[in-house]
Amino acid sequence: MTLAHAPEPRLAPSGPAHSLGVATLMRLIQVEAELAVVWDGLMARLAADEADAGALLDVSTLLQMSGQTEKALELQARAIAQQPCYRTVHGTGTGLRILAFMTPGDLMANTPLDFLLEGSDAELTLCYLDGRAPDPERLPPHDVAFLAVGQSDEGSELLRGLQGAFDNWPVPVLNADAALIADFSREGVAGRLADAPGVLCPGAVRLDRGALIQLAMRAEAAEPLEADTAFPLIVRPVGSHAGRGLQKLTLPGDLVTYLPERPEAEFYVSPFVDYAGPDGLFRKLRVVFVAGRPFLSHLAVSEHWMVHYLNAGMAESPAKRAEEAELFATFDAGFCTRHAEALAAVCRRLPLDYFGIDCAETKDGRLLVFEADVALIVHNIDPPDLYPYKPPAMTRLFAAVLEAFTERAHAT
Repeated sequence: MTLAHAPEPRLAPSGPAHSLGVATLMRLIQVEAELAVVWDGLMARLAADEADAGALLDVSTLLQMSGQTEKALELQARAIAQQPCYRTVHGTGTGLRILAFMTPGDLMANTPLDFLLEGSDAELTLCYLDGRAPDPERLPPHDVAFLAVGQSDEGSELLRGLQGAFDNWPVPVLNADAALIADFSREGVAGRLADAPGVLCPGAVRLDRGALIQLAMRAEAAEPLEADTAFPLIVRPVGSHAGRGLQKLTLPGDLVTYLPERPEAEFYVSPFVDYAGPDGLFRKLRVVFVAGRPFLSHLAVSEHWMVHYLNAGMAESPAKRAEEAELFATFDAGFCTRHAEALAAVCRRLPLDYFGIDCAETKDGRLLVFEADVALIVHNIDPPDLYPYKPPAMTRLFAAVLEAFTERAHAT
């Protein structure tokens, strides 16, 4: 089905289906007894009505969180086929009415708005698109809208078809520049941030398996290579996240062990940048920009160059958590002041209402940007007994998000 001839998303006569939302479901995952009660309730609803779209979507989300992605996406597709719109109520539900345009996919396919609205009284309605923007008159009333679709091969195809679709929407639409979001690929971000003052964003080259092998053969033959493809390299499958398939290739021969283990057809290669600190540890930050203002989401400190918060051993190390707490406490006066020119340049070149970057600091003091995305996971789910400094920081971030929505909703 082509985008040009895709049918309009339709709202079932009963209105949006109710969903508990990913934030509530993520919290339930951590409490086995409460999860069992909710799971049994969802199963009972589906036993009574296998077309219960709200139950199908929530079961799909729980299955994703437990690692059963294939089955989860199958149930999600069934739910969306019956009902493209889902409502989650925060707090009293008497606050701002927010409509989010979504794409089917895993938890990293869209901006995690449900997490960002925790603590508010907002009413969030998710509208899953099947090719183009729907008729606003056929959607629930809303005060403000948000294009939540993240960049991916599939998402970018949808986004390119949405460019200009919200120019005359009856309410303000945040992140409405669909073409810009579609260009948030690794090579697209590197191109936009090239030569930005104070910023180093390593180039990314997209290669198929054959071209990757040819690159290794040229390197072994000592042929001159472009700076972005000179060894040592970082290689990852196109579309991968959270370190899946990510590996450092020190020598061309490392491909001999890497490629047979990977079924993917295309890969990104980037030059390896050693960003270890004086103590030999690697530090990666997730920074979120809300209406141009940077907020710290987390700091991961690791002994390995491939840093992810879940594998950095933060929960096991009081010293690492103390360092993260200190960065939260000094972020505006320290990190943001130190990199003020670089952060401003990132905002100018990626002019969206909301997005995030994963970044670090180079040994020569520049802001090292690994990726930018509108769908980076940002939440307040970490246990407060281990991370007592996070709830106040996340509350400030979430308040800024709600303020940005509210200001736009009230703008003339």
